[in-house]
Amino acid sequence: MDFTPSEEQSAAQGLAARIFGDLSTHERLVAAGTGTDAGLWKELCTAGLPGAVADIGLLGLVLLLEEQGRTTAQVPLAATCVYGLLAVAEHGTREQRERLLPGLRDGTAVATGAFPARGGVRAVDGALYGVVPWVPWLRDATHVLVADADRELWIVDARAPGVSAVPVETTAPWSAGRLGLDGVRGESLGTGPGTCASVLAASRTAFAGLQAGVCAGSLAHAVHHTTTREQFGRPLSTNQGVLLRAADAHMDTEAIRVTAYEAAWRHDVQREYAAQALTAAWWASEAGRRVVHAGQHLHGGTGADLNHPVHRHFLWGRQLDAYLGCGSEVLEELGLLLASDDDDDRKEGTS
Repeated sequence: MDFTPSEEQSAAQGLAARIFGDLSTHERLVAAGTGTDAGLWKELCTAGLPGAVADIGLLGLVLLLEEQGRTTAQVPLAATCVYGLLAVAEHGTREQRERLLPGLRDGTAVATGAFPARGGVRAVDGALYGVVPWVPWLRDATHVLVADADRELWIVDARAPGVSAVPVETTAPWSAGRLGLDGVRGESLGTGPGTCASVLAASRTAFAGLQAGVCAGSLAHAVHHTTTREQFGRPLSTNQGVLLRAADAHMDTEAIRVTAYEAAWRHDVQREYAAQALTAAWWASEAGRRVVHAGQHLHGGTGADLNHPVHRHFLWGRQLDAYLGCGSEVLEELGLLLASDDDDDRKEGTS
């Protein structure tokens, strides 16, 4: 395995770091509230970063999302790339690629995904019915990738008759909405449940990369606070308990990062990566929750201030903890996958 970024991936990451660092400031985030920073999204699309994902792959996207997570920038980058660009590029027909990809690349179209945990949407002769309680970035979306109860994927025009999108507030300010489908005609993407599993694995990997960035940003805030805040005449960072808590948070962050890198790298070199994607998702959930709690706790009373920047990392970390399955759910899924692989190996050994 070699996770060394290519020249193109490094250039894209560096550009993303500069744009997010310059524009995703605390003041702009406060002004955005629960909405998208339209100016920042326009800047990213003008720089060609969403469109670059076709060339830099899933690992490149993970690197971009790390930079987004460090600043908790409120733009639908992850959703548009995994549920739109990558999903259509990998599983769409030639006609779908030619029609949908240009708008997703230049930002005139925004995609998101509705993957209800337990059914919720049924398809009847190509017409979709049901409700998904919350969908990230739905208020911005022009297209929604919907998984029905049989794990078939459908591309739905978010502005079509029969689609309702009621704004809802979630832990993180992701412009989320409650999706209602009443006889909406969707266009099929891919060829069955295997496509759904593939898109879900890519999504879990991408959002694990986003969580790695969120945790890194939270830890950076904590390091700055504990090295500049003094207690009894010395920095807080000199206390052994603070050092150990920060060290544990650092190791957890690195575990999230390396497992996301491995899953993304395997995807890009076309190796099986279903187990690796679930592993990354588990670390993003379990370790991510620990890190953002530690980041807030290490700020002491300051961390209780809802307007402090570190609190935004806490909210994002908790949202990502449960998105696409919390730790225990993902671990159960991973166990079933490994058990199934063992059964297949035994059958091959006796044949």
